[in-house]
Amino acid sequence: MDNKRSDKNRRTRNLVIASGLVIALSGGGAAAWAADRFLIEHVEIADVSAYEDDNSSVAPSAGTTDAADATVTATSYSDGATSVTISTVTEGSGSDTVTYYVADVTLSDATTLRSAFAKDQFGENITQLTSGIAADNSAIFAVNGDYYGFRDTGIVIRNGVVYRDEPARQGLVFYTDGRVEVYDETTTTADELLAAGAWNTLSFGPAIVEDGTVVEGIEDTEVDTNFGNHSIQGDQPRTAVGVIDENHLVFVVVDGRQSGYSAGVTLTELADIMVDLGATTAYNLDGGGSSTMYFNGDVVNQPSNGGERATSDILYIGDASADAG
Repeated sequence: MDNKRSDKNRRTRNLVIASGLVIALSGGGAAAWAADRFLIEHVEIADVSAYEDDNSSVAPSAGTTDAADATVTATSYSDGATSVTISTVTEGSGSDTVTYYVADVTLSDATTLRSAFAKDQFGENITQLTSGIAADNSAIFAVNGDYYGFRDTGIVIRNGVVYRDEPARQGLVFYTDGRVEVYDETTTTADELLAAGAWNTLSFGPAIVEDGTVVEGIEDTEVDTNFGNHSIQGDQPRTAVGVIDENHLVFVVVDGRQSGYSAGVTLTELADIMVDLGATTAYNLDGGGSSTMYFNGDVVNQPSNGGERATSDILYIGDASADAG
């Protein structure tokens, strides 16, 4: 997608949000508050790369093979230690058609899965296209993350560094030893998680699969109660991450809101997909227009906005072949 179209999509989305907030919160002061809360960038850390270099106590894995050994096809990547295989699934027909994309990922080491922030900055309302963040970080594969920048709560640990410690909801934690666990943010702290070996945390949810079983009651879950949050119920575009085994993950992006191509799925239907793929644990990430899968320079899916929607963060795997030659 060209930059002009991307900028237009982003401006349109922001104008729609701003218009709704101004109507709902009448009065100049309320409108100014809404713009400040939901639209204006609030940069807390301007150079995340440097910040992580100075503060992370864990060095990311460099893999176990020479970069020249990395091979890439239209649907797969392998560097001899980490592999990614992309597949497309279409089910149903007519208005009930659902199309989703699966990335089966085997990691050489838990730290091979990294996170990156939009514009290499941390704070609220800082956004960039998933493909742009991925390209800036030489990613071979990426999905949108939890859109941490839309809210000011949650435990945010990324690449072994604590960025936020405001417990609020059910989170997901990736540890450096390969464990991935659903946890209650309100029963711990970021420092305690870091001491236990946390590498990355996600704060969105809910968990949709635990112990290989679909979690009951997920259709009634609300991620946020703050003004402006969109419902996560009903048939929607979705992004989720699942755990098949130690250092063996599966990512799913479901397209939606596109009649005849993909209607989207409910949380329970998303959970069923993850169970069918062999996930014993699965966690819902930001969805809707944010749902994006990127592989080898291209967006794999068809985001519901007619193009990518800017987001605040991604999960990604670096491209060893980018260093070859």
